[in-house]
Amino acid sequence: MGFSNLRIPKLCEFCEKPFEAKKVTARFCSKYCSEKSGKRQKQLAKEMEARQTLLEKSVSKIADIQTRPYISVSEAVTLFGISRDTIHRLIKSKKIPAINLGERLTRVSKIDIEKMFTAVEMPDKSKEIPEKPNFEVGNCYTISEISSKFYADPGTVTNLIKRNKIPTKKVGSFVYVPKNLIDKIFDGK
Repeated sequence: MGFSNLRIPKLCEFCEKPFEAKKVTARFCSKYCSEKSGKRQKQLAKEMEARQTLLEKSVSKIADIQTRPYISVSEAVTLFGISRDTIHRLIKSKKIPAINLGERLTRVSKIDIEKMFTAVEMPDKSKEIPEKPNFEVGNCYTISEISSKFYADPGTVTNLIKRNKIPTKKVGSFVYVPKNLIDKIFDGK
């Protein structure tokens, strides 16, 4: 069998360093990288299998929990994805009524916890059409005019403009801000 002088520039799949491969099928720069890659693949497969078995256990447990009106704290953790400390804090602040049947036998009403997670309708902001800034003469304030009119510090006014994302226009050393947007903020709208 003949010897090949073929050198193919490649990147190692494990350490991502460039190397010259002697074969077209080479994937790693060394035996060390090859072994480490194999170990990583086995570890990822093991983790995926562990997640899958945990998910299967959780599905059967959740189905059982959903049929009962009162559940334990650990079952509430599984069902709602809340930490155990949060549930105990809610019980202590009396936001969730609980029944203590003995040591480690605290039961909470599933309906009361579900009420805490009811969907809150958020107003649709897409209906509001943002006003286009009007930078014409007479329709703008400067920072100093805003601070003198509303008795606010110029630094506070600048922070307010940034926080509310109000468009500005700089002409020379003056920063102009649309009157209508500033008036809305200081009127509390």
